[in-house]
Amino acid sequence: MIDLYTWSTPNGRKVSIMLEELGLPYRVFPIDIGKGDQFSSDFVKINPNSKIPAIVDHEGPGNQPLALFESGAILIYLADKTDMLLPKGPTVYYQTLQWLMFQMGGVGPMFGQAHHFRRFAPEKIPYAIERYTKEARRLYGVMDKQLETHEFLAGPYTIADVATFPWAARHEWHGVDLDEVPNVKRWYDTIAQRPAVKKGMAVP
Repeated sequence: MIDLYTWSTPNGRKVSIMLEELGLPYRVFPIDIGKGDQFSSDFVKINPNSKIPAIVDHEGPGNQPLALFESGAILIYLADKTDMLLPKGPTVYYQTLQWLMFQMGGVGPMFGQAHHFRRFAPEKIPYAIERYTKEARRLYGVMDKQLETHEFLAGPYTIADVATFPWAARHEWHGVDLDEVPNVKRWYDTIAQRPAVKKGMAVP
């Protein structure tokens, strides 16, 4: 059994989607980040960085409990555990990791800043709004070019898509119309219809 500590954010939904795709049994422990649950002593024991998501796999390596934080690390771990969604071919393996890192280092941070300055900042800062909206649109363009010749980001459906989809689900928050990036729209609509994705997006 896997314990999932999460909230309804793109990073949290990566892991719930992954667990649904893999069919692994899991229990959900909501961590209300609006109320500061992530700073509780019990949660900090699991993730000293006080961020969601985190997991505890009670059947980890050597059948010992394993606690993990950082969504990208969790996706790689779960893929390795099940031998699913991280292809082992030498080329596609590294391409998958490449697009996963693209999400972790680009899509997540930049889209997150666009979220903040466009929707949540206590004052409107035109420079910040323009900077992060422009970068978000650039990243959508990078994805659109890749998806022009690939069904999914690395070719087959992988953890790179699992990681990126929940961020793209908030494209309106980024000031992006998916009709402007038709290959991303095709990719997005395809993934959105997957039963595991629908279930994972509803967690917690």
